[in-house]
Amino acid sequence: MSSNVYNSFPSSNHAPAHPSPRSTYPTFLPFADTALLQLKAVANGLWHASRWDIVASLVMNDAEIRSNMLKSVLLNVVSLSSISFLDHLLVPLAADQQKWLHRNVGWFYQVLWLFPVVGVSLYLNSTWCTMIAKRSFTLQYGSRAQAVPPSTYAGILNSIASSAYRAIMILTSVVMSFSLGYIPLAGPVASFIFLCWVDSYYCFEFMWITRGHSLTRRLRHLEERWAYYFGFGLPTAALCMWGSTLANAAIFALVFPSYILMATRARPEPLDPYNPSGSDTIRHPSPFIPIRIPIFAPVTFLNDWIIRFINVGSKIPGALSSGGNAQHRPTHRRTVSDDAESIEEGDANPMKPVQTRTHTPPTRGTRVHLSATDRRKRE
Repeated sequence: MSSNVYNSFPSSNHAPAHPSPRSTYPTFLPFADTALLQLKAVANGLWHASRWDIVASLVMNDAEIRSNMLKSVLLNVVSLSSISFLDHLLVPLAADQQKWLHRNVGWFYQVLWLFPVVGVSLYLNSTWCTMIAKRSFTLQYGSRAQAVPPSTYAGILNSIASSAYRAIMILTSVVMSFSLGYIPLAGPVASFIFLCWVDSYYCFEFMWITRGHSLTRRLRHLEERWAYYFGFGLPTAALCMWGSTLANAAIFALVFPSYILMATRARPEPLDPYNPSGSDTIRHPSPFIPIRIPIFAPVTFLNDWIIRFINVGSKIPGALSSGGNAQHRPTHRRTVSDDAESIEEGDANPMKPVQTRTHTPPTRGTRVHLSATDRRKRE
């Protein structure tokens, strides 16, 4: 009897093995190792932004890239020469003039020549840079890796909304960079660092768009690899900090196509920000060095307010204004940049042709409330 009772209890040798709390706790890299990995990422970004041999090779070996690069360089040289002529010749000569016409010759020069040239340059540069990025991407990854462009009426309007949103984002980024410069003591340094990330974003944006990446994915990718993209944007930011605002913009436009070509051949690091060492055993970065820095949070916050102001007549974000076609979304709280992404993707604007409202019967699974009389009739 006693032996049966004894055998009814499991032996300690057959007890189920439970992992100890210590084994399930995440492991972290030391602070020094994490800092060294981030410094290596900055160095790699700086190296990838210095690969002028890649630019020369692509320009010499591909006629389409060479043609668009040549047109971009010639137009931006004209734009930069016009700005330099204004800054270094007209403005000093007109500074001490007594006559009103002579004092304002620089203003007439800007209105009649400089602003039209800059405006045309912005438009044509955007077109040529898009073609350069697509061609370089095709040479590197093939045409099948590209996102299929929209061919419908709604898709074309969505593309227009996407372009308008990117223009707003460029404006808010420039405003944020100038605003940081007015902070006492640390302002100029903060403005320069932020400009490095902004330049990197726009150098890689054409490739991300070609791959079909959404706005949130693009921002998260950069913010989780902030050290690498700081290094990649360092040369362009350093080039565009010595002249006037228009001169700096012209210099950036001049070198921008070259950095797009470098971006298509770059490999941002680390591949996995949550395991930057790349080992088989996951080792997170040190808690004292952030994995992700919300670099563009102020920009997306400003964009959200601009989007809400534009869509002030719409009660539900993302709903179409034509009653029967309104696509209601869940009314959960939206996070930062949700509105921005919906605009950038073309979802928060009425992007479909307005159709007449038609009565459609409830689909299967839709809850229908019946009165007591109707229920008795159905029974």
